[in-house]
Amino acid sequence: MAYPTQKIELPPKYYLEYFSYLVDFVTKKYDHILNENEKDFIQKYNALSENEKCLFIRFVNRSGRFFRAEKLKYDEIGDLKPVLNELISKSFIEKPNKNWLQNSTEFLQVFPKNELIIMFKNAGISFKGHAGFSKNETVEKLLSLTAPEDLLVILDEYEPIIKVNFEVEVMMLKFLFFGNRYDTMTEFVTRDLGFQKYEQFDEDKMVAHFANRQEAEDKLVVSLVGEKFYELTATLPPAELCIWFTNWVLVNEETISDPAKMSLERLKLRAAAYFEKAKQPLEAYDIFCLTELPPSRERRIRILAKTDRIDEAIQLCNSILGDPYSTDELYFAIDFVKKLESKNSKKRVKKSVTIQLHDSETIFIDPIWRNRVEAGVIDYYVQKGEMAVFSENFLWKSLFGLLFWDIIYDTEALAIHHPLQRAPSDIYKPIFFELRRDKLLDRLDLLDEKEELLIYIEKTFLEKQDITNPLVDWSAITYHSVLKMCEKLEPNQIRLIMLEMAINIKNNTHGFPDLFTWNTDSYEFIEVKSPSDNLSNQQLYWIRFFERIGVKSKVLRVDWLKTDTEKLFE
Repeated sequence: MAYPTQKIELPPKYYLEYFSYLVDFVTKKYDHILNENEKDFIQKYNALSENEKCLFIRFVNRSGRFFRAEKLKYDEIGDLKPVLNELISKSFIEKPNKNWLQNSTEFLQVFPKNELIIMFKNAGISFKGHAGFSKNETVEKLLSLTAPEDLLVILDEYEPIIKVNFEVEVMMLKFLFFGNRYDTMTEFVTRDLGFQKYEQFDEDKMVAHFANRQEAEDKLVVSLVGEKFYELTATLPPAELCIWFTNWVLVNEETISDPAKMSLERLKLRAAAYFEKAKQPLEAYDIFCLTELPPSRERRIRILAKTDRIDEAIQLCNSILGDPYSTDELYFAIDFVKKLESKNSKKRVKKSVTIQLHDSETIFIDPIWRNRVEAGVIDYYVQKGEMAVFSENFLWKSLFGLLFWDIIYDTEALAIHHPLQRAPSDIYKPIFFELRRDKLLDRLDLLDEKEELLIYIEKTFLEKQDITNPLVDWSAITYHSVLKMCEKLEPNQIRLIMLEMAINIKNNTHGFPDLFTWNTDSYEFIEVKSPSDNLSNQQLYWIRFFERIGVKSKVLRVDWLKTDTEKLFE
């Protein structure tokens, strides 16, 4: 994230500009799928006065639907009472009414616990022992002691509150704009304060995220089900929660449209991981069985092994070996099936990563580097007269991002949907490569002209510096290290690595060696491992890939030189 060098002041009603832009943008891009309620809201919103719009936006940008009107104060709006009255008359907000009673727990939450006690005590309702109650417990107890028809009277006598309307319509408009539930209006703020810089696009070339109403509703529903799942973890026993989630999936997943299917698969993994972390292996296994998305099969195998269902675990390992979905899956299955088959043997089976690590070179460095092992190894090589820098994932990802920048953000791929996107919506999907195959391959021809390549990388770096790109880490990138890497490697070696990343950006943009070292005559990529560190499957994958294509790399084990005190006691 870039940080502005000068303090930037936003105009007092900055949020009005943002929300109105969002409404206009969605109207333009999604008019064909908006329903009558949403169109009616947009028409009524556009008819509001400036201050009415501002106060309504203030409400919808805050969490919750209920507010204490007397606690509100917005200097840029001025006197709120006439504005509130106008919003009430136009049905943008409402006063307490009998429809609220089904949400009584929610609207009472706007008061702190001590005020709740006072409010109901003034109405002649009190109970002992509330000091040990949480706020939620206090609300539940007070509701149990109060007749529903008295609740609104008690509220009105203490302090009337208001409820914001059109929350469903506003939620859908924001969802259509961002394409998800996690991005918020603060994205505009971080941009205009200079904390985020976004790639610039021609708005006419941005396309709707959803082709039809069902796609939008399906993906929104999956998001809401995910939120509901985590709400229910606080109230439902694990077995009941598992049944609720499983039933919802089995009833709905066949009819869900394609854009929502991957969201549902990821939700299944998160739900299963929740049960596993909560030490509910049976429920976790049942949910993992609902998806093939990695690491589902690995987790199922581990659960099967722990519950002594060895034959089933071996069978699933063999399924992975026949058709691995990822590098992690492949190496896991290779190692785990050996472990399972030798369970009754006294012979210890070593993992592939352990074998690679134990066969690696070891160096000894000063123990002052215990908490900064990679920096200690850099110092070790510098003392030998070589250049050494951190490389890990950011060096290769940055090269990829700079080399293919315009292709990544190509609006012809129909993956740019709004002006605040950090990346195209398909960047971590298999279709990323397929949609851009020809352009990516053509760009790789530039590798054969090293001088032109270096000029192109430099030009992109200077033009795009500090623009948000998930593949380019401006805070860590050493521009000259990227150029040096391009100088040292053969064109075809870089070509093969770039292609391997492009085919699966999600999995193949991590696990690269920690350091890049070079001298006048040679270079090397080094994966550094301290005495307590292990090699990951993805790190082993890249070490072996580099070996196959002739890129110089190795795993380097680090141990500590003995101190003078330790030598005395030898």
